[in-house]
Amino acid sequence: MAFAPADHYLPLAKAAEHAGYTGLMLSDHIFYPQTMDTIYPDSEDGIPIWAPETPWPDIWVMVGAMAGVTSRLEFATGIYIAPLRDLFTVAKQVGTAAVVSDNRVHLGIGLGWMREEFDQTGQAFANRGKRTDEMIPALREIWRGGWAEYHGKYYDFGPLQMEPSPTRPVPIWVGGDSEPAMRRVAALSDGWIGNPYSVGEAERRVTNLRRLLRSHGRADEHFEITIGISEPLTRDVVRRLEDLGVTGLTVMPWVAEGHKTFPAAAGSRDDEVGPAVASNRTELQSKIDLVESFAETMIAGALPT
Repeated sequence: MAFAPADHYLPLAKAAEHAGYTGLMLSDHIFYPQTMDTIYPDSEDGIPIWAPETPWPDIWVMVGAMAGVTSRLEFATGIYIAPLRDLFTVAKQVGTAAVVSDNRVHLGIGLGWMREEFDQTGQAFANRGKRTDEMIPALREIWRGGWAEYHGKYYDFGPLQMEPSPTRPVPIWVGGDSEPAMRRVAALSDGWIGNPYSVGEAERRVTNLRRLLRSHGRADEHFEITIGISEPLTRDVVRRLEDLGVTGLTVMPWVAEGHKTFPAAAGSRDDEVGPAVASNRTELQSKIDLVESFAETMIAGALPT
C-alpha cells in the first residue's frame, strides 16, 4: 500500500479481502523535509523515489479504519519505524489496533534511515538499533496484560498496566537485509520482511537466515518469511519459494500498469517511472480491477493442484 492516496485504503481493503488476499502491508514516514541532508540508501543518486507530496497516512489510524470494514484481512507493516517514536506510544497504538482488529495485526519494524525525522521527534538517531533491540522485548512485556515491568539501558519502567491489551501475542517482524538486521531478525523477531529479490538471491538470503536461526537455537521454531520477487511469478517459482520456507509474498498489482501510464514524478529520472508514481496516480477502480485479476490468475493458480 506504500505511496497510495488515503482514500484508496478502505476500498482496496474490502476488494483484497473479497479476492482472497491474506492481508495488506502498510509503510511509514511522518514527513518529507524540504531540506534533506540524509542520503536515501535505495537509489543511485541518494534521492527518495517518491515526491514530497506523496501521502503517508498514519498506519494505525488506517488499520483501525480498515479493520472496521473487513473481518478476515490481516494488516502488516513493512516497515514501521518504531524507534522514531517513544516506547509507550508504539505500545499503545499497536496494542489498540490489535484489539480492535481482533488480533489481525503484524508489527513489522525497521530502524529508518532519515535523520531529519528523528531530530524532529526528539528520538536519538545514532542508537536507534540498540533501542530497537530493547523495544522488542519491552513491547512483548507490556502486551502480556496486567502489571508489566522492564529494566534495560534505554527503557526502564514499571510495574505499570496498559490496557486494552491484545488477547494474543502480536507477531513482531523485522525488516531489512543488512548483516546487523539479519542478526536482529534471528535473535529477537517472529519473522523477517525482505526486499524484492530474484529467486536465486532469495535462496541465498533465506539460507543465511536459517543458519542464523540455528545459531540461536531456533531452527525448529515456526518463523514467518515475507519477501517480494523481482521476476515474474509462476506456479513453479511459488513452489520453489514455499519449499525454501518462504511463508508470504508481497505484490503491488498496479505497478506494471503504472509504468506504462504515468510521467515520472518530480525529482525522478525522466525515463523512469517507479512504484511511487504508479501507486499514487493509478485510479482506484483500475487498482481494484488489477487486485481482482491478479487474484484470478495468480493466487488461485499458485495453489497446489
